[in-house]
Amino acid sequence: MALGPARTLPPDIAAAQREIEEVARGYGLDFFETIFELVEYDELNMLAAYGGFPVRYPHWRFGAQYEELSKGYTYGLQRIYEMVINNDPCYAYLLRSNSMTDQKLVIAHVYAHCDFFKNNAWFAHTNRKMLDQMANHATRINRHIDRYGYEAVEEFIDACLSLEDLIDPHLPHIKRWEAPKESVQSPLAASSEDEAQPSVSKFRAKPYMEEFINPPDVLERELEERKREAKQREESRSFPEKPQRDVLLFLLEHAPLKSWQHDVLSIIRDEAYYFAPQA
Repeated sequence: MALGPARTLPPDIAAAQREIEEVARGYGLDFFETIFELVEYDELNMLAAYGGFPVRYPHWRFGAQYEELSKGYTYGLQRIYEMVINNDPCYAYLLRSNSMTDQKLVIAHVYAHCDFFKNNAWFAHTNRKMLDQMANHATRINRHIDRYGYEAVEEFIDACLSLEDLIDPHLPHIKRWEAPKESVQSPLAASSEDEAQPSVSKFRAKPYMEEFINPPDVLERELEERKREAKQREESRSFPEKPQRDVLLFLLEHAPLKSWQHDVLSIIRDEAYYFAPQA
């Protein structure tokens, strides 16, 4: 569904918007440039189903959400007065059927949202150009659909969306672990690895007493026992060694994914982190 072409504010609402913006800045609010657009109820429902963005990748869940919102509006069960997205500039959508009083109240409410988006620490690490990024995501997934087929891509997106909440919402704000340092293996390191192999302890003995002091069969049994213990230690080692809350990142790094699946999963993860502060 496409948005209608005439979405600019009429003169009376535009004048009220400029006045409210001046008042908001006078109270100390600091927000990104905010662009208001006037839309019909079905267009606003579409935007809401898309999470506030005019373009998203094709998937059945957006249609299901649109259908739910449309029925709720038709039956008088709910009504969306406005919608604003965290972006620079911020985009806000006003419902055309709102009264002038509603429009003024909503515009003031939007500026408070925009100030929060810009200055709240929880939103500080979100992508401020997500409007463009969402369109880029849609293009990439459409390219995969053209190449691998709609059903294959849709089924994989379904699987990814079932895991989209398994991220670490605090990861953008804190450092949970040190990044591994790259190093070039030296002969010394190689020799140390050889020394780490299971070995047996031998008593010092003269050559003619070697087989009596260090019986070969005893040494062989001891070596086998140490190999078995080393194997048990290796099998009992947890993977990953440290707990990782970001399951999607773990899958991106370790799952046997095809290149297009890796790209789709990275898109789902990026969008999950964008929406996380609003959850």
